[in-house]
Parts: sequence; C-alpha cells; structure tokens
Amino acid sequence: MSDFPHSLLDGYRRFKANRHAREHALYRSLAEHGQKPEVMMIACSDSRSAPETIFDAAPGGIFVVRNVANLVPPWNPDGAYHGTSSALEYAVQSLQVRHVVVLGHGECGGIRAALQPSATPLSPDDFVGRWTSLLRPAVEEVATGRQLDGTERQTAVERAAVRHSVANLRTFPFIADLEDSRRLDLHGAWFDIAEGELWTLNEATGEFAMAT
Repeated sequence: MSDFPHSLLDGYRRFKANRHAREHALYRSLAEHGQKPEVMMIACSDSRSAPETIFDAAPGGIFVVRNVANLVPPWNPDGAYHGTSSALEYAVQSLQVRHVVVLGHGECGGIRAALQPSATPLSPDDFVGRWTSLLRPAVEEVATGRQLDGTERQTAVERAAVRHSVANLRTFPFIADLEDSRRLDLHGAWFDIAEGELWTLNEATGEFAMAT
C-alpha cells in the first residue's frame, strides 16, 4: 500500500492547528448534539466547486451530496441503489432541512460528456455515460433554441440541467408534500468558476440572475 498523500496530511495539520482550534467548541457541540443544517445542497463532484467554500459555510451548516454534474434523478423506488435519492430522503425526512439547492457550475465535465458522448475515455456504456443520460432532456431543450457557439451551449445546458433537476425533486412524493405545505423550499443556482459569480434561478421565468 502506498503512503497516504502528503498534501492531504499537510492540509489536515493546518486544519487541526487553525480552523479546528478556533472552532473546537462548535465541533464538540456537533459531535455531542448532532447536526441540524437548514440547507441541503446537491452539487457536482468537480474539485473546483465545493459548496462549503463557495458559501463560506461553518461546520454543520450545509448537508451536501455531490455527484457527476449535480444531477437529481427522478423518483424511482425500483430496489436498486440510489445514492442521491437516499441522501435526499435522509436530509428531508430525518434532518428536516428547510431548503434544497441544486448547484451547477461552469465548465462542467459531466455536461461536456453529455454533449460529446463518444469522447474518449468515456462512452455511453461507461458509468459516466449512463449517469449523464439523465441530461438528455436538458441537451434537447437547448438544441431546440437559438444558435449557440460551443461555450454558450455548454453554459446553457449546465443551467438547463439545474432546472430539470429541480423539477425532478418534485417527483419525490415526500418533497412535493413538504413544498406544497410550505415546509420546504427548492432552489437552483449556477457558479461561474472563473469569475467567482453565483447566479440564482428564478423559477417563474426560468432565467438565472447574478447574486449580489
């Protein structure tokens, strides 16, 4: 077995000496009393778009599930394994979060894989290819719109994917019931990695506006 990555050990030592030392009481309280976050976030696995960093969140502040292209599959209790769906169930029913946010981002590799399904080293039969097939409605939505160049099309699909994932959240009966009774709010957002800008979804218009 190879040595544990030195970069991680160095980071851990900085964390232990600095942040953990400053927030030791908070960490101890979370350990003793459990977590009670108000927000669940479905984000991408991309190393450049960590929600805790983007939102400068304290420990225990956000319940995060990350997957390729920040996708929410539709409700499908078929007996198979469903990581994102199980995290949703736990966050909404056990932790009783008040908000669920789908966070997309610029230059998403999962979106690129959906736009170029034959690109190596991925193929439609790989795990990523099968997973990103959930993006087909978003790709088709953008394809029916105005003519776009490559970068514009990538961004348009990234944002369409957020809209479709928010819609898929409502296929979960326990989420729909809580939203109908105003005990749960659903949100979409998109993060521009290069500029550090957050854009939030206006569901009434389907458009994104930059947060200030």
